[in-house]
Amino acid sequence: MAKIINVEKCIGCGRCEQSCIVGCISKNENNKRVINTNACVDCGACQLGCPINCIDNF
Repeated sequence: MAKIINVEKCIGCGRCEQSCIVGCISKNENNKRVINTNACVDCGACQLGCPINCIDNF
């Protein structure tokens, strides 16, 4: 199972991207973060890094 970011809640801080051990998080055109669910290894590091808890299981 992969993770997904709620882009409505995302504040664009980038902490999840910095926490990701496989580099599968990137910025979209609105400066929000998105997860490449095909590359996500479901480690949960991004969830721990997110200060507003906007990352859930896909």
